[in-house]
Amino acid sequence: MIQAYNFAASWQLFPEKGVYENGIRPKSGMYKLTTGNDRKEVEISMSWVTLENQAFSSEYRIAADGGIHSIENLDFADSANVIFIDGITFETNFFLNHLAVLNVRHEITPNGYLRIVQKGTRADGTEYTNIEYYHKQMSVLPYSTSVSGAVIKATEEGVIRHKALTAMEEQTNMQLEQIRKQIELLALQAQEIQMRKELSMIIYGAKLSFQPVIGQVYHLYEKQDGSHVVSMISPKEWGGGNGPFRQHIAGVKLLADHTWMEIV
Repeated sequence: MIQAYNFAASWQLFPEKGVYENGIRPKSGMYKLTTGNDRKEVEISMSWVTLENQAFSSEYRIAADGGIHSIENLDFADSANVIFIDGITFETNFFLNHLAVLNVRHEITPNGYLRIVQKGTRADGTEYTNIEYYHKQMSVLPYSTSVSGAVIKATEEGVIRHKALTAMEEQTNMQLEQIRKQIELLALQAQEIQMRKELSMIIYGAKLSFQPVIGQVYHLYEKQDGSHVVSMISPKEWGGGNGPFRQHIAGVKLLADHTWMEIV
């Protein structure tokens, strides 16, 4: 159950971030996952409060071996299985009379949140998807971690620490987002260089009967025998055709680093 380590915590709901196609958006909620003593079971408990301040809770325990096992305490299902896909993703599938009634996917997002996607079927047979987001519960938060728990009085030290943690989380998330964008940009640049390299390998293996000039546009053709040739004559100058060649591959331009790029 090493894969359950990232999930084993109490998580607090972001009610404003959720998408609810079925049911009513809650005012608050908690999700908690723990592992059994033998680390072969997971225990999941949920509690939530409606906008009308009605409190509800649900919990179940199931072996996390991928097999379907009987469960108690749930009125919509009589069995379920837990499948850990990797260290940041696992799914719970619920069954009633051997029929699948609900799929719940749990995923740790890059910013450390817990995203839960519920896919099920309404009583009228139509399908729905609910999406919820949670953040890991901090012990310094000035409120109870469960609906039935006692109210925790906020201390000045706890409030200061919570504000610092919130500011830290916002700043690190912003920095991680900046790094993510930089990585995506570098990936695009690497892809562009790779494409230029592959095109250049074709051109340097092609027939070239003149000295190309940096910045000048030329044309790459495929000959009838499958080899390539670089020409100064465009398809337009051939009267809209390919001249004596099988096909026009692309307009190309020589760059200062002696790689070639395709001209659209």
